[in-house]
Amino acid sequence: MAPEPSKAVFLSYASEDAQAALRLCAGLRQAGIEVWFDQSELRGGDAWDAAIRRQIRTCALFIPVISRNTHARGEGYFRLEWKLAIDRSHLMAGNVPFLLPVAIDDTANTDERVPERFCEVQWTRLPDGVPSAAFIERVRRLLAPPDSAAQRDPGRSPARAAGPGSAALVPGVLRAALIGLVVLGIGYAAIERLVLPKGVTPAAAVSQAQAPSPGAITEQSVAVLPFTDVSQQRDQAYFSDGLSEELINQLSRIPALRVPARRSSFSFKGKSDDIATIAQRLRVAYVLEGSVRKSGTQLRVTAELIRAGNGYHVWSETYDTELKDVFKVQDELASAVTTALKLRLAPLQRTAAQNTSSAEAYNDYLQARELYARGAGDDYAHAIEFLHKAIALDPNYAAAYADLALAEFSLADRAGDPQGAQRALEAADKAVALAPEAAAGYSARGFIRSNFSWDWNGAQSDFRKALELEPNDAEVQDNYAQLLQSLGRLPEAIAAARKATELDPLSGPAWENLARFLTDNRDYAAARAANAHALEFSPEGIYALNDLGTLQLLGGSPADALRTFRRIGFEGFRLQGVAMAEHSLGNVKESQQALDDLIAKYAKDGPYEIADIYAWRGEKQQAFLWLERAYTQRDGGLSNLKSDPLLASLRTDARYEDLLKKLNLPRTLAPGDTP
Repeated sequence: MAPEPSKAVFLSYASEDAQAALRLCAGLRQAGIEVWFDQSELRGGDAWDAAIRRQIRTCALFIPVISRNTHARGEGYFRLEWKLAIDRSHLMAGNVPFLLPVAIDDTANTDERVPERFCEVQWTRLPDGVPSAAFIERVRRLLAPPDSAAQRDPGRSPARAAGPGSAALVPGVLRAALIGLVVLGIGYAAIERLVLPKGVTPAAAVSQAQAPSPGAITEQSVAVLPFTDVSQQRDQAYFSDGLSEELINQLSRIPALRVPARRSSFSFKGKSDDIATIAQRLRVAYVLEGSVRKSGTQLRVTAELIRAGNGYHVWSETYDTELKDVFKVQDELASAVTTALKLRLAPLQRTAAQNTSSAEAYNDYLQARELYARGAGDDYAHAIEFLHKAIALDPNYAAAYADLALAEFSLADRAGDPQGAQRALEAADKAVALAPEAAAGYSARGFIRSNFSWDWNGAQSDFRKALELEPNDAEVQDNYAQLLQSLGRLPEAIAAARKATELDPLSGPAWENLARFLTDNRDYAAARAANAHALEFSPEGIYALNDLGTLQLLGGSPADALRTFRRIGFEGFRLQGVAMAEHSLGNVKESQQALDDLIAKYAKDGPYEIADIYAWRGEKQQAFLWLERAYTQRDGGLSNLKSDPLLASLRTDARYEDLLKKLNLPRTLAPGDTP
C-alpha cells in the first residue's frame, strides 16, 4: 500500500549551505507552509535514516538546494536524498509537480554534477536562499488540491496552447526566474522560533537584500505582449513591436491601471510561455496579445484581451485599415482595454512617437528604434540614418529628435567623439523645444547633460520634468537613478532604481543598475541578489557579468572574479577585469599583459576603464593620467567618479579633489571613505 501523501515540502541541502537553507525554510514556514528541514549536526542511525526515507516518500514537493557546495562535494547524504526523490518521481505522471530545484548562486542548470532529472524541470534562483514572494506563491499553487484553479497546470492554458509544430516549452532562464519585485521579508521572530544551527545568529540568518512583497494582483492590471508579425515576408517586426510599445505607453498613462513596462513584456518575445505563467511573472490579471499584417499601405491588426486566471477571452477584434490610420487603431485598442477593465478612459492624447502627420516618418522612426535597441556593430549609425529620414519627412517630429539625441550620444561615446556628443545635445534641445509637454526630450537631454556636459543642475531639472510628465516610465526612472548615483546620492539612487524594477520587473538593465548602485553603497549581499536577477534574464549579459566580477573582486574572491571576467563577451570589459583579478592573485605578468592589450585596442574609448585598473593596482600616477585623458575626451565613465569603489585608493589625493571640481561635482564622502 502506498504511504499517505502529505502537504509538506522536503528541503534537501549540503551542510555547507545550512544558512541559505534556513532562510528558505523560514520564509516558507512564515507563509504557513509545512517544511521538513533536518538540522542534525551528526547524521546517521537506522531510525533517523528511515525517517528521512519516509519523508521523501510522502512529501508533496522535494526542493533540492543546488550550489557551488553541492558541486564541490562528490559524496554526501544529500546525494542519497536526491536519488530517493528522483526514484519516486519516475513513478509519477509527467504532469504531476514534485521536483522543484532551487539554485542559491550562479551554478548552471547544465552542471555535470546535478542529476539529469533535475535539469529537465524548471529551476528557481534564490540568491543566498532568500525566498521571493513569487516563489512562495508558486509553492502554494503547487500544494493546492489537484482540481483547484490554483493547481491548474500553467503549461496548458487554453489561451495559448502549443499547436502542432510549435516550440516545446523549455525550462530556460526566463521561465526559471518567476520574479515579482522580490523578496518576502522574514521577521526576526520567525527566525528565532527555529532551532538555529551552531554558530548561526538570527541576524546572520536574515538577508538584508530584501524588497517589499508585491502583494496581490490587482484587477486593474494588464500586460501588452509584443504583437506577432504575420506579414508575408516576416520583415515587419519593427512595426509590430512599435505598435505594442505605443499601446504600453498609452495605457501606462492611466493612473488606475498597472501596466508592466516594455522591457518586461518584451522579454517573452519569441518564447512559448503560456498566458498564466506570463501573467504571474508580470503580476497582472489580464494579457493583451495580437498580430500585425502589413503590406504596403494596408494594415491588419488583430488583438485579444485574455483573463489570465481562467484563459477566458474577454474580447477580440480585427482592424483593417490604411497605414495612415495606425494611430486611430492604437487609440481604439486602448479604449477597448479600459472599457473591458471597467476603467474610465481620460481623453486620449497622442504619445510623443505618434505626434507626426507622416505615416512614412513614423515607419522610419520605428525602424530606428529597433536598430538602437539592438545596439551592435553599425546599428547606432543606421538608426541615425533612419531618424534623419524621419525628420526630413516631418521637421517637427519631436520624438525623432529625442531618439536622435540618444543614438548620436551612444555612437559618440563609443567612438570618443565630443563633436558627436555636442550634436546629440543639440538634438535633445530641439526635441524639448518642439514638444515641451513630452517627457522623451527632457529624459534624453538630462541623460546627455549628466554624461557629457556635466551640467548636474540642468540634468536634475530635466529628469524632474520628465518624471512629472511620465511618472510610470521605467527608463526615465532608471536614468534619473544614474544621475543621483553620479552625484553621490546613493540612497536616493537605490530608491529610484528599485522603483524602476517595480515598473519593469523583468528588465535586466534595471536590475543591473540596482546591483551596481548597491555595490557602490557597499551593500554587497543586496547587490549579489539584484545581480542574480539580471543574470537570470541575460546569463551572458556583459554588464551583469562585469558587475558580478567586480563584486567578487571587492569581496576578496579574485579567483572567482577571474573566471567571471573571462566569460564576458565584450573584449574591453574582459581585459579590464582580467587585469585587475590577475593583479589580486599576484600574477604580475598576466595582469600587465591584459592591461597592455586593453590600451592597445581600447585607449580611444576606454580611458576611464584603464584608470580603474591602475587605481586597483595602487598605481596612482598612471590612474590620474588616464583620468585626465578621460576628462579631455569627455568619457561617459567619469559620471561614476564619485561612487566607483575601484577608485577608492585615489580619494585622499588632492588630484581627485581637483578632478571633482573640474566636473562640477560636490565633494561628499563615498561609502567606505574616511573624512
